[in-house]
Amino acid sequence: MARLLGPLSTLRWRTRAKLWFAALLAGLMVVAFAELADMALALFGRLTTGRPWMPFVLAPTIGMLTVWLTRRLCPGAAGSGIPQVIAATWLAAKGKPVNTLLSLRIAFGKIILGALALVGGFSAGREGPSVQVAASVMHSIHNIFPSSRALRAQDLILAGGAAGVAAAFNTPLAGIVFAIEELGRRLETRTSGVLVSTIIISGLVAVALHGNYNYFGQLKVINQDRTIVLPIIVTGLVCGSLGGLFSRLMLWPQKRVDLKLWRWRAEHPIYFAGACGLLIAIIGLVGGGLSYGSGYMITSQVVSGELELPWHAPITRFLATIVSYYSGIPGGIFAPALAVGASLGSNLAQLSGIPADTIPIIALCMAGFLAAVTQAPITSAIIVMEMIDGHEMVISLMAVTLIAKAVSARLSPELYQQLALGFRATKDPAGS
Repeated sequence: MARLLGPLSTLRWRTRAKLWFAALLAGLMVVAFAELADMALALFGRLTTGRPWMPFVLAPTIGMLTVWLTRRLCPGAAGSGIPQVIAATWLAAKGKPVNTLLSLRIAFGKIILGALALVGGFSAGREGPSVQVAASVMHSIHNIFPSSRALRAQDLILAGGAAGVAAAFNTPLAGIVFAIEELGRRLETRTSGVLVSTIIISGLVAVALHGNYNYFGQLKVINQDRTIVLPIIVTGLVCGSLGGLFSRLMLWPQKRVDLKLWRWRAEHPIYFAGACGLLIAIIGLVGGGLSYGSGYMITSQVVSGELELPWHAPITRFLATIVSYYSGIPGGIFAPALAVGASLGSNLAQLSGIPADTIPIIALCMAGFLAAVTQAPITSAIIVMEMIDGHEMVISLMAVTLIAKAVSARLSPELYQQLALGFRATKDPAGS
């Protein structure tokens, strides 16, 4: 018996060591992505300061270059990344190859090309792409080290995707919930240890390099009473309706492939990306530059009470994010969706005459709009709660996300699950 247990114990610890190494590498890559994205946003700011015409050069040129490089070098890197991870989880569970969706080439391509798109001013985030980056690292380690096959491929993909959320947002609890609610839809006993250990290690890497921070700072929350009930209902209905419309528009190319617009995109993807870049520049000019980039800095200022946004801010951010997705660049919608929600909250607070720090309507709208877009209400509530250190608001946030999700579900099917069907059904991810 001792002879048997010894090798088994050695194999188990070797497997764990390789798992932890993969989690460490995933965390490092997500942090590198964050740094590169910040540098790209800063570069766009420097290039366009005092030059209102510059986005009309940058956005079309960078858009065409990014899409050309993506399709030529790593077509699986196009888009958000979350649908690819969901599709890869399905395929891995059936024993099918997922190399067109997850690989180290795709991970590096996602990071470099995702940052490049931000230099062009596209409204895209790095958080969704971080899910694909981390999942790609975990999957690649599974292929490289045979002894890691004691763990199922789909479990490592699931754990990697969750670790990507945790490291990108510094929200470990949201990473676990995201894995259950969106990526895997279930959590088995054999998966839980892999999931939690991966999230812990990736999260520690992010904290070690970035510090223990709140993604959008800290929102002042005054003790809430029954007066918050009406804002919860109103924001839930408004965000649910707009988020459902957003998801419906995101799925438009998939649902109406016969339209001339989408046929032209399939035939001329590079020129289509250039046209989208031109639209991004026009929207940015009309909106006073508030729609460029991921929206992180503006949202942080809104949450901290330093900035009140004009009425058109949610509209321009909404449109810029849709156009950015249509272009085919690698980029996510988490941060832009939160930016739309913060803009809505700022507008509603101004219209109602309610100070944002008395009833934190901005946080409610952030969680509500994200829940309406993703139709993942628990993840949305927890991710906003952790990002703004708003633990006092957890019940209010969950209430608004459930209302928003219920309204959105009437208007559109689940966004990521529907997009994943396209990646699952085709061998060419760029054409999805």
